Amino acid sequence: MNQVNQSRRQFLKVSAAVGGGLLLSVHLPASENSKQVIEIKNTFNPNAWILLRPDNSIQLTIDRSEMGQGISTALATLIAEELEVDLAQIKTVFAPVGAAYVNRMIGSQVTGGSTSIREAWEKLRKAGAVARHLLIEAAAQQWQVPAEQCRAQQGKVLHTGSRRSAYYGALVEKAASLPPLDAEMVELKAVDQFSLIGRPLARLDLAEKVNGKAVFGLDVQLPNMLIASVKRCPIIGGTLKSFDDSAAKAIKGVQQVVKISAGLAVVADTFWAAERGVQALKIEWDAGKNAELSTASILHDLQAEIQKDTAAVAHESGDLVAARNQAAQVLQALYIAPFQAHACMEPMNCTAQVTAEACEIWVSTQNQSATHKVAMQVTGLPAEKIQVHTTYLGGGFGRRTHPDYVQDAVEIAKIVGQPVKAVWSREEDIRHDRYRPISVQALQADLDKNGKPIGWRQRIASPSVMSLAFPGAVKNGIDQTSVEGAADMSYAIPNRRVDYVLSNPGNVPVWFWRAAGHSQNAFVVESFLDEIAHAGKQDPYELRLELLKDDERKTRVLKLAAKVAGWGQELPKGQGRGIAIHHSFGSTVAQVAEVEVTNGTVKVKRIVCAIDCGIAINLNTIEAQMHSAIVYGLTATLKSHITLHKGQVEQSNFHDFPLLDISEMPKIEVHILKNTKAPGGVGEPGLPPTAPAVTNAIFAAIGKRIRSLPIQSKDLS
Repeated sequence: MNQVNQSRRQFLKVSAAVGGGLLLSVHLPASENSKQVIEIKNTFNPNAWILLRPDNSIQLTIDRSEMGQGISTALATLIAEELEVDLAQIKTVFAPVGAAYVNRMIGSQVTGGSTSIREAWEKLRKAGAVARHLLIEAAAQQWQVPAEQCRAQQGKVLHTGSRRSAYYGALVEKAASLPPLDAEMVELKAVDQFSLIGRPLARLDLAEKVNGKAVFGLDVQLPNMLIASVKRCPIIGGTLKSFDDSAAKAIKGVQQVVKISAGLAVVADTFWAAERGVQALKIEWDAGKNAELSTASILHDLQAEIQKDTAAVAHESGDLVAARNQAAQVLQALYIAPFQAHACMEPMNCTAQVTAEACEIWVSTQNQSATHKVAMQVTGLPAEKIQVHTTYLGGGFGRRTHPDYVQDAVEIAKIVGQPVKAVWSREEDIRHDRYRPISVQALQADLDKNGKPIGWRQRIASPSVMSLAFPGAVKNGIDQTSVEGAADMSYAIPNRRVDYVLSNPGNVPVWFWRAAGHSQNAFVVESFLDEIAHAGKQDPYELRLELLKDDERKTRVLKLAAKVAGWGQELPKGQGRGIAIHHSFGSTVAQVAEVEVTNGTVKVKRIVCAIDCGIAINLNTIEAQMHSAIVYGLTATLKSHITLHKGQVEQSNFHDFPLLDISEMPKIEVHILKNTKAPGGVGEPGLPPTAPAVTNAIFAAIGKRIRSLPIQSKDLS
């Protein structure tokens, strides 16, 4: 993965007026696809962050995608805090593609990895602080008083001595004429001065989502727009051999059938006409090498790979030979985490208009850089001739960082010469997703005479997402996302080895899924640690506490979750508590699950969640994100997975890829630890502990150990 090395303190420039407005922009290195140099100009440009107008309106350009995680409100909060304005005063727009909007933690313009607040924490606060200082200076010069006698408050500048005041709108023309202010010269507010950060705040995007004004990708409408539906080979890796489209073309509303990279596209006046056209196509496919590929064959191959002595070492410490020689007890286990689909509520879709001179795209994407790049590749147009309009996203979870659905729309629009909205059916969405990788893991633990772990061996065999997304990031055979949460696990076990086998039987398309490798590895690590605790006659909570005793922050999280959950209190027969803790994306989350097992079914009754995410931006958002991650994690734990038979994904819709429904929802209690450390992520860290907390609770309830997900009835009897 390419990293952009740029000091957070070397970024801010102030532009001149934009029609009487004060424009702030950030200087960052240009991206690969853009040699744009950010300059001070008398026009609004795509590198702008804040625009203040004479009517006191404030516009903030949001450089991350809003997919329900509340990031537009959170980023606006950083600005509002330093600019001393009410949050509701800020109106947000989504950023175009531009070098200023590159996510410096990733190296491209993308929303993922729970990086949005971590990347913007200083950047946007400084942008707000610079604006505040310039507005104060503008007022001071107009009033001919020292700036030190003025202060900003509630969207105005006040003069202490004369009690004069001026709204920001009255000061923008003067402020815009002032020389640029180096961000190094501004002082940020201290934590104890915050009036917005750290409070429960209402989200800025809720009103228009409730009243229907919010525009998602599926909502985009253009004059003369057509709708396209695409048919792909149902067999992974298969290709188009021949087709007869006469029946499809006979359907009312169908305009064209075109061949594209993904297969065939039916272009029609309406979605349902396009879908009927797809169903009417007579296609002969070349199955290729995967005609007999199945989940069973993939598991067989991965388990064979895991037995070979060819794994790449991701972590090694201590002396495992000595640990084995000292062991009073040795444990072994094999764990399996399955392929998972993303199942975003808004299926993949993209609208594109392509001419010989330009390309415009309207899309619910997490990855503006990839969208821009694929449009350049398909159209052959230069970067400056391609515009990307980001809409709201109806869920992302990593799926919308891949531009395959964008490529569909751009290819079709280029062929038909009209605006085209390409829409995936739910069946296409499930059967042609890019899945969370399957993972097979073999573990061994050495326990001393007191039942404490002194040795830990973990071998992971799985497909590699990074080898597809960023091939250069796979070094010495290690995909860091495949071993994250395992190679860097938090427990102080003195002798450890974690290694990795990169293997993808059948070349199943895999991609980033919410919490990525942490989602599998936390399940394995936390479940196996529970096995160690019970084998060594240790309390699972007390053992974790001892192994984390040198990490004060994680210890606080663990203690809080256990205390609130009533750890150690007796439960009725058939019920149990399980505990898990995991650090990911800069935050630590501990969860205690309470379950009831009856007649081969499991009911999750309650989950207590404690999180340390550093300084909290919006308490409401953090709580909502913990709920969201837990629901997503419970679906993968209890309900859904992807399986293959004869080269095809067996699941197709929510009848066979079911999601958690409201009747299955447990009581969730979220507790946010207070501190003043730099913020961590919150979109993903709530998910990893969920599965092991539940499976450990099942063991506590009925003595059955779950080593493969999702949980099956046979596992409970």
